[in-house]
Amino acid sequence: MLGPLLAAALVLLASYLYRLVWHKRFKQYASIPQLPPSLVLGHLKTFDDFIKRGKADRHPDMIFSEMHDTIGRPPLMFVDLRPVNRPMVLVTSHEIAEQISRASKLFPTSVPKASLNYLVHLIGPTSIIAAHGDTWKALRKRFNPGFAPQHLMTLLPAILSKTSGFVGHLDALARSGNDFAVAPLIINLTFDIIGAVVMDVDLQAQRKDNQGELIQLFGNLLKQYSDDKADLPWWLQPRVILERHRLGTRIDVILRAIVRRKYADYLEQKHGGHGASPPTLSSRSILYLSFQDITAPLTNDLVNETADQLKTFLLAGHDTTSVTLAWVFYELSRTPRALRAVRAELDTILGDDADPDAIRAQLLQPHGPDLIYRMSYISAVIKETMRLHPPAATARTSPFGSNLTVHTPDGVEHNLDGTIIYSCNTIIHRDAAVYGASVDEFRPERWLGGGASQIPASSWRPFERGPRNCIGQEFATIEARVIIAAVARRYDFTKVGLGEMEMDKDNRPILDETSDQFKVKSLLYTTRQVTVKPADSMRMKVKMAAA
Repeated sequence: MLGPLLAAALVLLASYLYRLVWHKRFKQYASIPQLPPSLVLGHLKTFDDFIKRGKADRHPDMIFSEMHDTIGRPPLMFVDLRPVNRPMVLVTSHEIAEQISRASKLFPTSVPKASLNYLVHLIGPTSIIAAHGDTWKALRKRFNPGFAPQHLMTLLPAILSKTSGFVGHLDALARSGNDFAVAPLIINLTFDIIGAVVMDVDLQAQRKDNQGELIQLFGNLLKQYSDDKADLPWWLQPRVILERHRLGTRIDVILRAIVRRKYADYLEQKHGGHGASPPTLSSRSILYLSFQDITAPLTNDLVNETADQLKTFLLAGHDTTSVTLAWVFYELSRTPRALRAVRAELDTILGDDADPDAIRAQLLQPHGPDLIYRMSYISAVIKETMRLHPPAATARTSPFGSNLTVHTPDGVEHNLDGTIIYSCNTIIHRDAAVYGASVDEFRPERWLGGGASQIPASSWRPFERGPRNCIGQEFATIEARVIIAAVARRYDFTKVGLGEMEMDKDNRPILDETSDQFKVKSLLYTTRQVTVKPADSMRMKVKMAAA
């Protein structure tokens, strides 16, 4: 008797599971445009098929873009990667991305960020980029003063000092004639700048030998997030998770010690000033400014929270600027009209002396900040580079029952509850309806003059938009302008390997008359290394520019 009952129960269970899976695969999000799913694998096999069509290590955004093209470039695309990941809705329209990122009655600080638990060892459990609601508001309020433009300009001496070391490395490489990876060199520079500006600490990242311990640990931790193991479940990579924990814990120890030491220095100066408000501080670091809102004792929880923000600033601060500048040097190297315009602008603003010491002296004058803000063409170069090569994107989520709905440009309504909502900037930034026929071309000029006013503000979002926009975006663009000013007239960069230029019979680069850029032999693609990075770390040669 038990046998037939068990068999019947198993049949009922199998029938229930089949109907449940069928509903989730074919009914639950069927209204959102998507490629045909599989009952068992959803879009996992489809995704794998697309991977095999090109470079296997290319960034997922490139694969999403190819999938998106296949179904006619709709404003939303559903990708079902269950059970490896939660179902995902790709936002590929800037109008819908704006609906997600702006404040609303349902979500006063915009739609919540998706879980970043897989990054906890890199950013900490209380990171500002993972926080929500009142916790996020308090952190933003505490650190906003340090990232205010007028305060950042007081930190120019620190930025320029670290940039001098970068110039020294480039001088040596120019003399050697050897090719090198540009991205790691800039990463070390931006780490050093972050250390000086945020913490008033010398991280010794640009040392050829004997880098500072914190930088070595951070670099080793980043390697544990390479593309093949970025956000896989812990049960698929237990050894990786343990190594992340070990490295992250040691970084925490170092950063907490820095917080305590700097706070003790802050109190000593404040009391030494007889309680002056605000105190006269020897340091203008962002960390010091964050102490001014602390009225209670520096508890362990506050130390840990502050250390988490330092980890976050180290990650985000070094990454965005370094990736952007690597692409800037590449795009300028193959776009002669843009390089000429950059150099002409610097000649006009800073004079024709391109010596780093002369540039440094100019920018350290009281009118130095005004000179930086006058770099309009360079700002356009940065903006266009970030359009073509966005260093990151944003993932958000709406819990079941929230009733988060978005409207497509043609008025269709979609409920996105229960999904990861991924605003794919790689696709949004290459919308031909916004950027025209030159959408895939490097044209900084599109951001200047009357043409720029025709581009919707929501269609450019490398720093995201709305209440949760990046706290460090002004810092990143100031830093990038300073570094470009220091090197653009001094050096000529030439790509080697992936993305190198085609040459004619006289060994001269061939200009494509349509794009007004030099033709290339191969596509320089991106890979996933926590964020979006050039596949070969931007290998180039550098030589001193002709006078």
